[in-house]
Amino acid sequence: MARRHLLALLLVSGIAHGQTPSADEDGFTHPLRQLEFNPGLDQREFERATFDALNIYDPWESFNRRMYYFNYRLDQWVMLPAVRGYRYVTPRVVRTGVSNFFNNLGEIPTLFNSLAQLKGERAMTTTARLLFNTILGVGGIWDPATRMGLPRAREDFGQTLGFYGVPHGPYLILPALGPSNLRDTTGQVADFGIERQVDYFSYAEASGGEFGLTALRLIDIRHTTSLRYGQLNSPFEYEKVRYVYTRARELQISE
Repeated sequence: MARRHLLALLLVSGIAHGQTPSADEDGFTHPLRQLEFNPGLDQREFERATFDALNIYDPWESFNRRMYYFNYRLDQWVMLPAVRGYRYVTPRVVRTGVSNFFNNLGEIPTLFNSLAQLKGERAMTTTARLLFNTILGVGGIWDPATRMGLPRAREDFGQTLGFYGVPHGPYLILPALGPSNLRDTTGQVADFGIERQVDYFSYAEASGGEFGLTALRLIDIRHTTSLRYGQLNSPFEYEKVRYVYTRARELQISE
């Protein structure tokens, strides 16, 4: 409602200046070309419309903002230096192999959740990817499935819950992992349990006793995640990240 009111005020401003919308030969008009900003527009109305557009259910905002700041400092002091060191000492082909290996492990929860959502074609594609990359790709170090026309898709238990109508619940910032919500956090725990149960290559057993494997996986996740805190260059970064995450998850669930 506020956004429609704002657009109406802008249109009235343009018409008040005696301007008429331009038209193409085919009759289509372009009124926005002639608009001028109305200096008398109520700034509070504009701000209210902006915040309404970014509004997400966030009853734990005070905690989340502190955790967001904690993650920012963790990123600056620990994760990014570790990623820079990892990139410096590790050749690109090795980094790609590590990412492929962990992506191949992620096919297990994707297969389970594709079946749970009755997505038969995606389940078959994921099964084929898992077989080809495990056998031909030497345990997933290479990714021949993608070159064979089998693109990687991701399905998690949070998407499965959303598929069956479970609401996302309160927004939540997780330590180190970043944006989430109550439903998706539950889904992450479930996916972790699925991956540990289907323990081919004894990865779960090895990572449970070897901190190095877990640390390598965390570094790989940060290495392959392009987001950098502060890159939005906005005092409303927290609100924007919250909005983008929530809407992106809605799109993933609906596809």
